[in-house]
Amino acid sequence: MRILFLTNNLEVTYPLYSYLRKKFHTILVEKKISLNLLENLSPDLILSYNYKYIIKKDIIDAYRNKIVNLHISYLPWNKGCYPNVWSFIENTPKGVTIHLINEGIDTGDILFQKEIYIDESFHTLKSSYILLQKEIQKLFIENLDNILNFKFSPKPQNKNEGSYHSLEDFKKYIKPIIDKYGWDIKIKDFLKLVKYP
Repeated sequence: MRILFLTNNLEVTYPLYSYLRKKFHTILVEKKISLNLLENLSPDLILSYNYKYIIKKDIIDAYRNKIVNLHISYLPWNKGCYPNVWSFIENTPKGVTIHLINEGIDTGDILFQKEIYIDESFHTLKSSYILLQKEIQKLFIENLDNILNFKFSPKPQNKNEGSYHSLEDFKKYIKPIIDKYGWDIKIKDFLKLVKYP
């Protein structure tokens, strides 16, 4: 089994990468991928986890149902950037989701997900992020055999609900608070400072 592990944040994703590397032939890629690169590597599964690049249509078409993304939100809520932060601002479900990649941003069919309670009076933005990263890795490992053997029943996301946030949204509403108080701000205190429509 050859797994292509796509990430741009090895500090966060390393525990899962290390786990997969010990069990399978796992190739780490931190740059933008192309169809030519994939043809040379010939992966059985492509895993995108904290990967900043959009995967192009030609790759999606060539590896249909073999490209899986790990996302720290309870989709369809909070697609896009900084999903855990937006889940607090908009008071939407918190959780983690493993989904197939399609041409949209975090819009692919859901394979596995888990809703997670986060105590806003106890957790900081940073600790909630760390918690969700641990939970998504745990969810992936728990379902690893089914994912590797493609034994899953993809569930389309409900198009009538959910949300999406861009990097520009983050820069406008969240970044000024983080610049002043840092990621270790308690969630309950952060929410008092956010000015979001």
